[in-house]
Amino acid sequence: MMHRITRYTRTLALHGALALAIALPLRAQRTHVLLVIGLSGEPQFKRSFEASAQSARNAAKSRWGVSDSSLIVLTEDSVRTALSSGRSTRENIAQAFLTLSSRVQPGDVLFVMLMGHGSGDGAQSKVNLPGPDATATEYASWLAGFTKQQVVFVNAATGSGDFVPALKAPNRVVVTATKTSNERNESVFLQYFAGALGMDAADADKDGRLSVFEVFRFARTEVGKVYTSSNRMQTEHALVSDSLLAARVAFGKTAASANPRITALIAERQALESEVASLRTKKASMTAEAYEAELERLLLALAEKTQAIRAAGGGA
Repeated sequence: MMHRITRYTRTLALHGALALAIALPLRAQRTHVLLVIGLSGEPQFKRSFEASAQSARNAAKSRWGVSDSSLIVLTEDSVRTALSSGRSTRENIAQAFLTLSSRVQPGDVLFVMLMGHGSGDGAQSKVNLPGPDATATEYASWLAGFTKQQVVFVNAATGSGDFVPALKAPNRVVVTATKTSNERNESVFLQYFAGALGMDAADADKDGRLSVFEVFRFARTEVGKVYTSSNRMQTEHALVSDSLLAARVAFGKTAASANPRITALIAERQALESEVASLRTKKASMTAEAYEAELERLLLALAEKTQAIRAAGGGA
């Protein structure tokens, strides 16, 4: 009886500590952005995709403080424009990931958004590009090197649902405009998601920062209103792979610390957060005792790291 009570009390304490760890905001992060517009097919889609890309680009520059060197926009155009950094070919997308990989630091955020017409076929799912299309497997391989960063990958194309199982991983949020590859009708999720990235109205807790989950929830609600107001059956249902991580990764007005000690401590804390995320994926294959022991070790380390950040003046 005493053993059960002790274990129950310990479990409650661990859950409380985990909730606290999840609530800790991410600080001193830099954000790096890759926006990819695929083939539009028709002028109306081209205008819509470019308007959404422009909304995301403006939010990145004005609200998130993303530098020009960390903001890449690829479009279907063969010549560069005021919006475009280059053409959205498979080779240029691969090069963009390589370029950003040389600029990111541990603890930074990588935000990727695909816009266009998609098709679903499991790991072979695609978004239509000029020339050969890149598959979900290829995107996963390009993201493989960003293990020490928070990665947000948004596929706002039609038929995008298969990208979630193909790309989801620890320390990564995957958002798709549809829940299955069969939802292939024209989607409105992109315009609301991209627009919300720069909207105060999407900031549900009014803290001056927009979490990925706040943007997702706002866009999903607006999509529902569109179908309800037009009395149509909803043919798109957006997905997010990890709502807890999506609630923690946020963009906005918090500036990176000028104190290198604080920056280093925050990077160390985010590495521990990545270990917690990885542990969660292994829970089903572990005994309850082993899982709780490892979780306790990580949460204690997180608490100590957070205390060190506060002691250094980080206010984490």
